Amino acid sequence: MNKQVIICVDDEITVLRSLKAELRETIGNDYQIEIAEGGGEALDLVNELLGDGYEIPLIISDYIMPDMKGDELLKRVHHLSPQTLKVMLTGQANLEAVTNAINLAKLYRYIPKPWQTEDLKLTVKEAINSYRQQKKLAEQNTQLQQMNQALAQLNRSQATLIDQLQENESRLRQFLEAIPVGVIVVEAGGKPYYINEKAKEILGKGVVLDITADKLSDVYQIYKAGTTEKYPVEDLPIMRAINGESATAKDLEIHQGNKIIPLEVWATPIYDAQGNIAYAINTIQDITTRKKAETDLQQLIAELFELNCNLELALDAELELTKAARRFVPNEFLSLLGHKSLKDVQLGDQVQQEMSVLFSDIRDFTTLSESMTPQENFKFINAYLSRMEPAIAQHQGFIDKYIGDAIMAIFSGSADNAVKAGITMLQSLADYNQHRLKSGYVPIQIGIGINTGTLMLGTVGGQSRMDTTVISDAVNLASRVETLTKNYGVSMLITNHTFLQLQDFSNYAIRVVDRVTVKGKTELVTVFEVFNADPPDMKEGKLKTLQLFSEALYHYSLGNFREAEQLFADCLRQNPLDRVAQIYRQSCRAKTS
Repeated sequence: MNKQVIICVDDEITVLRSLKAELRETIGNDYQIEIAEGGGEALDLVNELLGDGYEIPLIISDYIMPDMKGDELLKRVHHLSPQTLKVMLTGQANLEAVTNAINLAKLYRYIPKPWQTEDLKLTVKEAINSYRQQKKLAEQNTQLQQMNQALAQLNRSQATLIDQLQENESRLRQFLEAIPVGVIVVEAGGKPYYINEKAKEILGKGVVLDITADKLSDVYQIYKAGTTEKYPVEDLPIMRAINGESATAKDLEIHQGNKIIPLEVWATPIYDAQGNIAYAINTIQDITTRKKAETDLQQLIAELFELNCNLELALDAELELTKAARRFVPNEFLSLLGHKSLKDVQLGDQVQQEMSVLFSDIRDFTTLSESMTPQENFKFINAYLSRMEPAIAQHQGFIDKYIGDAIMAIFSGSADNAVKAGITMLQSLADYNQHRLKSGYVPIQIGIGINTGTLMLGTVGGQSRMDTTVISDAVNLASRVETLTKNYGVSMLITNHTFLQLQDFSNYAIRVVDRVTVKGKTELVTVFEVFNADPPDMKEGKLKTLQLFSEALYHYSLGNFREAEQLFADCLRQNPLDRVAQIYRQSCRAKTS
């Protein structure tokens, strides 16, 4: 195994010594720890280690350094060693620097400086474990490929074995006499060739010479079960086998005078070396005892069914009622309240938990609905909502309520679940709009807002009528953020509370849009646009101009409106349909005019 090195970068030697000591206490002697007092020295060290065959699981870098900022260093390290996990110490880093490190260097995590020892230790342990898991997965993939090759070789060996078994199959004929069931072999033309002793006992006779296939039912007295009608020769399993079909039947009877013997029959063709059907083999079994047992069992089942009928009807009714209730109160809501059944819910039940809230709303729904009848409105709303609901459930969320055309959904797990659900909803909407266009209807647009915070879930109302609800300032903020999507002409916005809870930034196309004070609030909130579900050209344009847009927004925030206008204009030259860049450019012009 290659030697593994962890690199620490800071322009203060005392910080490096402290950082190295804490890392040594955390990871022991399993990893070599190297330090560098600046970005240039760190890059030289990375090149040297990689050239000597070392692995670099983790690099920890300060942000403020004289020769090179931390985000630029991590971006260059990412080009040299993409698998290396990056952690940035952010004593004075702004949101732009963190965003750059996330987008350009795949930042694993940032830690405030001065750091908390336990936070540092936990982050380093998790990063090393993540690196090990990724490496282990790569090794497992290699092993899987080797196993697939071995399996292919095994399949070839099995095919050879099957060929040998087919060649030896004819040798089994000599053992047929010892089989405790009746065995009949006929030639390809239908003439009886061999009948063992058990078959003779059941049929009442052995091989009859000089009979043709069309006389089999007559000669051996074969009837349709429960009738006096001779069994059609062409439907006999043995004749179907001659035609290349493996066949079974349980509706045959042999009549021997006053004795009736019910049969179960199996038949299959036998091929010669050239692949032609040479014979058909037919096994028959007297199932008189089984038939009696089946009759007795059916009678018993009928009696049990009669006894349990009322109980099953009651259980079915309760089950249907439970299913119907769950359509109004989600199972997830009951689980969060600690209940298994709706009947356990009491007025005033409540629980407090950190969750993510998703609000979505159809743009200009009032105008759209005015052109439809009430029946058309309900049909449209249900068609739309039925396409949105699976996206939420798919990502471990549940719908708390429908507010006309609006949806409020709750996610009790990772904030990533809420963001991925929003992306899936927008992708489903794109498919739905294609269907609407083909049907002659105008496409629709929606806005999605997501916020993460502490929520209070519970029941409100009175003893005769109560309802489930969610109460929290975080809910109101999510609703306000959804309304902001109209202002910026985007489909999806999330707050900084949600952004900071995301665990895998590499999954998202995301950029800062603004710091705003939403209606009814005094605290500034940073909002981010998630544009994974944008049309491909639009998404590619935003990704291409991500750095340029960030620089323009930075100048705008400093009040450098002329510089910001020029940068936003550059964005629009590369991506003319970027609505946010258009809004900011117009604002710059207004402020400088």
